[in-house]
Amino acid sequence: MSEQHSAGEDGRPRCPRHPDVVTYISCQRCGRPTCPACQVQAAVGVHCIDCARAARSRRRLPRTRAGAPLTSSLGTLAVTKTIVGICVVMQLALMIVPAVSAQLMFVPALGVIQPWRFLSAAFVHGSLLHLGLNMLALWIVGQGLEPVLGRWRFTALFLLSALGGSVMVLWLASPTSVSWITGTVGASGALFGMFGAVFVLNKKANADMRAITILIVVNLAYGFLVANVAWQAHLGGLIVGALAVWGFIVSAQRRWKAGAASWTALLTVLLIAAAIAKYVLI
Repeated sequence: MSEQHSAGEDGRPRCPRHPDVVTYISCQRCGRPTCPACQVQAAVGVHCIDCARAARSRRRLPRTRAGAPLTSSLGTLAVTKTIVGICVVMQLALMIVPAVSAQLMFVPALGVIQPWRFLSAAFVHGSLLHLGLNMLALWIVGQGLEPVLGRWRFTALFLLSALGGSVMVLWLASPTSVSWITGTVGASGALFGMFGAVFVLNKKANADMRAITILIVVNLAYGFLVANVAWQAHLGGLIVGALAVWGFIVSAQRRWKAGAASWTALLTVLLIAAAIAKYVLI
């Protein structure tokens, strides 16, 4: 393969980016002359800026098991903090205008005409104790989960799990019972989605499963045994969260470029379709 090298009228090699600079140092990749301002130190010799940029674009960055860059959100917890902040602000707003809660909680009978309730309910809580317990759990789980998933996958997990919890409440409610007009609030469905995500991640990593299994079983049992707890949302969030992260891991393993985004879109469509089907069938 022939190569062209920049040279002045005197025949001396000159840097292509700085024709007024004479240099006798060449790029180890393309062989072009490169002046000190355009040299990038390599393991052996130097590269020109263009070759160094091309090499960086081809370099595969280290990623987590779920496909997120290792440093994507390490130490920042931006999404976790944002969710906590939104929930706290919402609770303060409800203390000032309590009637707002009725417009945001999920009620099966109203979901068909006010679909925002499927997600808004996750940011509203019934009391300060309810808020405090959920936010504490979110903070603890988010510290380990957000860096592994990365910001957008963690956001998708939270929203998908919240949506899955509401859809499960809808499907298990009967139009002939009081459950059809009963409102549910809280981030518990989304939190159970995170529990499901941790379970799948630990399983794929062959890690100790006892702690997360006990956590899930105890919290599920609490929902069944204690009155006024929306165990349906817990169950729906758990299933959807586990499915979401399973898809993220498979996409990362097979190096599907848009796999995680496509899986997120598919789960969203399926959940919306499930909600529509319930309203059509009643």
